[in-house]
Amino acid sequence: MSTRNGGIAYTIGAYLIWGVLPLYFLALVPTGAWEVVAWRVLLSFVFCLLLLTVMRGWPALIAIMRQPRLLGWTALAGVLIYVNWQTFLIGTLTGHVIETSLGYFINPIFTVLLGVFVLRERVRRMQWVAIGIAMLAVIVIIVAYGKFPWIALTLTASFGIYGLVKKQIGAAVDATSGLTLESFWLIPIAIVTLIVVGQTDGITFGQVSPLHTVLVAGAGIATAVPLLLFAAGTRRIDLSLVGLLQFITPVMQFIVGWALLGEPMPFERWIGFILVWIAIVVFVADLLLHSRRAHAGSPITAPVDLV
Repeated sequence: MSTRNGGIAYTIGAYLIWGVLPLYFLALVPTGAWEVVAWRVLLSFVFCLLLLTVMRGWPALIAIMRQPRLLGWTALAGVLIYVNWQTFLIGTLTGHVIETSLGYFINPIFTVLLGVFVLRERVRRMQWVAIGIAMLAVIVIIVAYGKFPWIALTLTASFGIYGLVKKQIGAAVDATSGLTLESFWLIPIAIVTLIVVGQTDGITFGQVSPLHTVLVAGAGIATAVPLLLFAAGTRRIDLSLVGLLQFITPVMQFIVGWALLGEPMPFERWIGFILVWIAIVVFVADLLLHSRRAHAGSPITAPVDLV
């Protein structure tokens, strides 16, 4: 029970950090989204190198580097998580935090679709109902609200496919080694980005205030810590419980955008979000029923990596 409670605490901690990240990144203004992500990549890499040294993870990393197949998967994962990070920062820093929450609300349902069409997994009837309602919600937002939710759908697609790639990698790559390699592949992109930013808007890191410099420098830690908490948590609790807890993050992001930042929520947008929440209720109800039926067997505690 203590192991399970620890797993719940780790997992909730990760989701809580992800939930308040919009406020953290807003505190980095006037640093723009492109510069923030570039520093996030570079500083995450540095932080991971320190973790590998402290945790004596270098042998595991070296073993992974000797396997071209795994290196290829980590490179693809790096590109996908870069798209996710960049889209999330653009949404956060341009007043679209609510739309970023929509992307993470839809993500679990999109993951089910990936399982159907890519992994040939079977989908239960209630899951199809949830998928249908979620698709209707997106249509309502596009037609009634009059705006294509590209930020939400890009976040959903990039993170969902990222999860699929991590599933292909499996337990062969631990969380720290995985983030190290993903960050490593993105270093050229980060450097080019900083050069372009320096030639256009100008680099803000170290130019605003000591507190601002510390906050930007902390972007790497803010990236790695929730990942490690999540990896530790999901090794200790059932995946069904992980699935239920994952909605903490988009709920918090929605509250941040609506209640704290005052982003607009016209009637048409409320309809779309309410439909999404109905889909989530159906999805969670199916998850609970399936988990209860399978509870007589061995609990599923396979590790999952998430960023």
